[in-house]
Parts: sequence; structure tokens; C-alpha cells
Amino acid sequence: MPTLDVTSPKLTLALTSMSIFTTSVAMLTVAIWSYLAFARASFWRMNSAEPSLRGKAEFCGGVVAVVPARNEAELIGPVIASLLNQSVAMPVILVDDESSDGTADVAWRAAKEAGKADALTVFQGNPVPAGWTGKLWSMQQGIERASALHPEWLLLVDADVVHGPETVANLGLIASQGPYDLVSFMVKLHCESLPEKLLIPAFVYFFFMLYPPALVRDPRSSTAGAAGGCMLVRAETLERAGGLESIRSAVIDDCSLAALLKKHGGSLWLGLTDQSQSLRRYESFSHIERMVSRTAFNQLKHSSLLLLSTVAGMMITYLAPPLLLLTRGRLTIFLGVAASTAMTITYSSIVRYYRLHTVWALTLPLAALFYLAASIDSAIKYWRGGGGNWKGRIQDRRDEDLRSEDVQDHHISETPHC
Repeated sequence: MPTLDVTSPKLTLALTSMSIFTTSVAMLTVAIWSYLAFARASFWRMNSAEPSLRGKAEFCGGVVAVVPARNEAELIGPVIASLLNQSVAMPVILVDDESSDGTADVAWRAAKEAGKADALTVFQGNPVPAGWTGKLWSMQQGIERASALHPEWLLLVDADVVHGPETVANLGLIASQGPYDLVSFMVKLHCESLPEKLLIPAFVYFFFMLYPPALVRDPRSSTAGAAGGCMLVRAETLERAGGLESIRSAVIDDCSLAALLKKHGGSLWLGLTDQSQSLRRYESFSHIERMVSRTAFNQLKHSSLLLLSTVAGMMITYLAPPLLLLTRGRLTIFLGVAASTAMTITYSSIVRYYRLHTVWALTLPLAALFYLAASIDSAIKYWRGGGGNWKGRIQDRRDEDLRSEDVQDHHISETPHC
């Protein structure tokens, strides 16, 4: 039986090359986690905003709430009730985006049960015109209707988020203290099922890594982010920046809005809240995968190079640390321990925020692997012409797909009708 010649020059060279490669990856991984832990504006320190606002003066700004809703009959009732029962009284405008499940009727019943039907306006939105995404078009119609009331502030909220009675007051106080032109809360997402426990805290962690609140607030930084579930926008600033029409084709509407306002001199604030919570449940991994793949490749600007860079970066950042613990070299094991420790400590803050057992802080590599696969799937869906699929609408299409669709529409319009 042949034996392995460990003295072979080729084998020695291969082992040396592998050792150099492993050590280089380990050092790069530690450098990345050193930056994330100490130089990324402390994004991982998760604190709710409300405690710092206690005892402050009341917010008295004129606010109109705009709620775009498409087939949200199951959730819209408590959402509307929570908006009508805010400590800051305000009219609420619900834009029914071609719902087929009786969303508008449920909203009306909720307003009547709250004894505030006169504060709710519900109207059917027009079909989405070319060049607009569905949610932004609904928001635009709601803002146009709200403009007749000459509000100082617009509250833009999702149809699946229920709010505590002081949510708008807290947003307004933060805006006044800045002063800020866009204040948004990352609402508490539902986190009870196994898929939610594994993936929802990681989603919030990655979001704040991309958009650290300290950098969002800093006017010298180009970082601009917002959480679309709960946003308070200064109406004058939005109008001065060109309105939603300036970002009408955006798939990631909240961060696009934040970037637009900051580009035009607006000031931003982003933070967490315990008082507003999403009612949306994610009972399966596929449900979360669809949510992520809807926007992931758009976030990467449809760039294959950025996708490859993201794959490599996530593997080195999240998968390498635990794998380094399986190597034989003392240095690589030590570096793997250091990177894994930094990853676990920073992630444990969001795990505690969601009141999960600390053992969940060890699962970030698994969550990262899931989000990496979802990002790749997002690119595949885009290339196949199904990008940005949201409630039956394909909202993120390649230019050639749009041109092909325009040609088909032209041919149809030229076809004689009997």
C-alpha cells in the first residue's frame, strides 16, 4: 500500500501555501471584526429611545398620518386604532392600493369602534403608473391628499405596525430636539417562531451595521438610512427635495427617501423603539427568504461584482471565525477565537434586546449563511425577470425587460380590436 511522503517538496509547498492562506484569512477576519466592534460607530449598541424622552415638553406639531395598504385586512384594524388613539391627535389617511380582501372595510370598522371615524379618510388608490413602485405611488397619493390640510409633519407608516400611544409624541420630541427633518423608528419585529429567532435579530443587526444611527445623524457622513415602518417627515423639507417623485422607482423606499433628504440638506435620526411593533409573522424560512430576496440585489445596485464581493466578504466575516477554530495552527485558532468573541459579544446586544437566551448569540454565522443564500437568490430572480416581487407585483426589472414590455404594449395597442 503506497504511503504519503511528507518530505515531498510539492507537498511541503502545498502545506506552506495553505498555511499562509489560512493565516491571511484569519488576520483579515480579525481586522474586520476589530473595525466593526470599535470603529463602526458602535452600531451594535441597541438601546430604545423612549427613556431619554421622559419628562420632556409635549410635542404639538401638526401631523397627518399616511398609511399605504394592499390586502392587509388581517392586520389593518389594530393598526388604524393605534394611530387614532395617539396622544397627539391627528387625521389618518389610508390609501387602499387595489386590495381584494376588504382592507378598507376593516379599517372603517376599527375607526368606528374607536369612536373616531371622522379622523379617518379612506380612498381607493389609482393603478400604478409606469415608472413608480406600488408603495411609493400609494404614499404619493396619500401625501397629495394630506397636503390640503397643510401639515407640518407627515407620519409615513406601514400597514402592519401597531403603535403605542406615545409613539408620535416621541418622534416629534426627537425631531424638535435635533432639529431633524426625518425621524424614524426601527419597530420591534415579531420574534417567536424558530425562523424568527434565528433570522429576525440578525436582520436588525445587519440593518444597523449598514446604517449606524450615529452616522445617519452625522451631517458630515454620507450614510443615510431610515426604517420605513414608522417615519416622521417634515413636509416642507420633503417638498423642497422634490417629493417622492424623485425616488418613484425605488424598491427600498425608506432608505431612498433618507438619502434624498440628506442630499438636499435634511437632517436624519434613526433609532429603536419598544412601543411600536410589527404584527407581521414569519412562520417559515421561505417567508423570510422572500422578504429578503425582494430587495437584496437592488441594494447591491444589480452589480454582479458587488454580489461576488458580498459573498466573499460575508464568508470571511461570519463563516471564517468558527471554521478557524478547526485548524491546527495555534495562531489561526487564537485569531479565530478573537474574531468569534467579537462577533458574539456585538451580536448578543440585539439578542438581549429581543429577550432571547444568550445562546442565540452563537447563531449569527448560520443566519449570515441564510442571508447570503437569499442575496444570491435575489440576483437570480432579477436576472430571470422576477425581481422585487411584492404582493403580485414585479417591481425590480432589468432595463431590457422593461424595453421588451414596452414593445409588447406597443404591439398590443396597434392590434385591431373586434
